[in-house]
Amino acid sequence: MPAYHSAFNETLDTKIRGPSPIADPQAADVIDETLDLFRANSLFRNFEIKGPADRLLIMLILYVSDCLAKIGSARSVPSQIEASKLLNTLSVDNFPIPGDANFPLNAHYAAPPSRADSDYLRQYLTQVRQELAARLVERLYLDGTGKPSKWWMSFQKRRFMNRSLGS
Repeated sequence: MPAYHSAFNETLDTKIRGPSPIADPQAADVIDETLDLFRANSLFRNFEIKGPADRLLIMLILYVSDCLAKIGSARSVPSQIEASKLLNTLSVDNFPIPGDANFPLNAHYAAPPSRADSDYLRQYLTQVRQELAARLVERLYLDGTGKPSKWWMSFQKRRFMNRSLGS
């Protein structure tokens, strides 16, 4: 059975300021798609890249894994507000991008051709990571118990493509 691929490209439905063009708030975007496909795709070790949206999907799935690991490694079970703060900090922390020596997927991504492109990519990924963290927290705490969903947290040790962004 093949992995699920992305059907979206560049627009986001976001309230976070950044370089991404704004999408229709009623339509699904790549972040919704990432959260919908995360659990199914995290079971795969191989993923055929069919376009640029798939490259973004890979990075976002790996980021969701890192977010779940961060919440799971907290000393006590974080509340929704604590988890939101924790993941917001993780999303804006310095992280490697394609072309950096410590980026784990350099074989699959081309480095940005200029410093300006590199800065733009970092801004875009920061915006996407912040929006993804906010939506992930909403889904994790959807049941109203004040604890993260066991169904989502059961995937915290799963490694998509046997990789981690190392956040």
